Amino acid sequence: MDNPNKAVKRKLLGDNLYIRLPINLQTITEPFTGRERDIVLLSGLGVLSACIPNVYGVYDGDVTYPHLYVVIIAPPASGKGVMNNNRLLIDRIHKKILEISKEEKKKCEENKKESKSSEPCPELEIKILPANISTSEMYAFLGRSEHGLLIMESEADTMSNMLKNDWSNYSDVLRKAFHHESVSISRKIEQIFMEIDEPKLAMVISGTPDQLQPLIKSRENGLFSRLMIYNFDEISDFKNVFEPKSRNIKEIFQNVGNEIFTMYKVLRTSEEPIEFQFDKTQQRRFLKKFGFIRTDIIENHSQSFLSNMNRYGLIMFRVAMILTVLRNINNLQNQSVLFCSNKDFVNALYVTELLLKHSLYTFNTIDNNYLSVLEEQIYDDLDSTFTREQAVKVAEKHNMPKRTLDDKLVQWMKKKIIVKVSKGNYKKPIVRM
Repeated sequence: MDNPNKAVKRKLLGDNLYIRLPINLQTITEPFTGRERDIVLLSGLGVLSACIPNVYGVYDGDVTYPHLYVVIIAPPASGKGVMNNNRLLIDRIHKKILEISKEEKKKCEENKKESKSSEPCPELEIKILPANISTSEMYAFLGRSEHGLLIMESEADTMSNMLKNDWSNYSDVLRKAFHHESVSISRKIEQIFMEIDEPKLAMVISGTPDQLQPLIKSRENGLFSRLMIYNFDEISDFKNVFEPKSRNIKEIFQNVGNEIFTMYKVLRTSEEPIEFQFDKTQQRRFLKKFGFIRTDIIENHSQSFLSNMNRYGLIMFRVAMILTVLRNINNLQNQSVLFCSNKDFVNALYVTELLLKHSLYTFNTIDNNYLSVLEEQIYDDLDSTFTREQAVKVAEKHNMPKRTLDDKLVQWMKKKIIVKVSKGNYKKPIVRM
């Protein structure tokens, strides 16, 4: 991996990727260029990951589904708003599910009046879940959704504000749902108990770096490592708002959305789920590539980033699954196994490796004023004045590698919880900030 400097941060997905994409993704990205094209593709993958029912793969012994958490980080006026066009890819599915559930609820309530039954009627079902929702509401909607939900927000602080409250802090649900781990909720006052065995949730959000900060709080809290991050800091030029190809953008997305709606119906009603697989050669290539990336991180970057790298392996597998389904969109009936093509394997690996660099950049530069439990222990064991050599010895007692400790010293200076007196010599402020 390259050093995560500004050049990496600004790096775009290459033109060669776009000409190799499945035709439906080529169609929605063709009207755009530069950053906007990348944003449309990546947020589109996030939206579409919630539109592929009854397709799964086996990764590290666990069943996994296509769902992704995509985050676009950029300053205001940078063009990230184009991601909202992708809502049209799932909008028809959402409206149909809501319409059917409304009809069922209405019919149930009418039958209750006639039979005088006390049985509760089913609640409404949706596909697009708002971020400004309570934890209990999230559990309820997740529990009623067989094939998963999508959170899509163009302002990350909508979710950040929710996670600050006790009644709406669903950060643990986000972390567990990424791996489809069982989640449960019990509220004595509200007389609620709910358990969801295999939650499925996709997420597409965008925001500025300041909006992202309260969302993750700490790089070590687990949510950060689950995010598929695209990060840049350029402000876009004023574009030609009268350009002819911009006139029919909504129609383009609606047409592809109609194809996705048809695909969704085929997959949802299939008798047997479809298993996505890499072939043996792809498995070897995958293991070799991520083995190389892991070694590079250990030798040249912070080892605390390894959890991100490990989850990016799973993300790559899911991206490949999405691309493969889209490429075979007209040939999904009566399928039991779907093998990844070499083209989509290369595409998924390329996208994932570039975004891993974006994530590493974010990891190294995010303004994080929180310390992990391990950092707290090491910090507290240090004298008010200390040398690097002394800090290394303290870190070794807590099983923190020397390279990671050096990273922490740099981060702590940025947080102003230590001050560099001279080369290799540090002190703690009188009042810890």
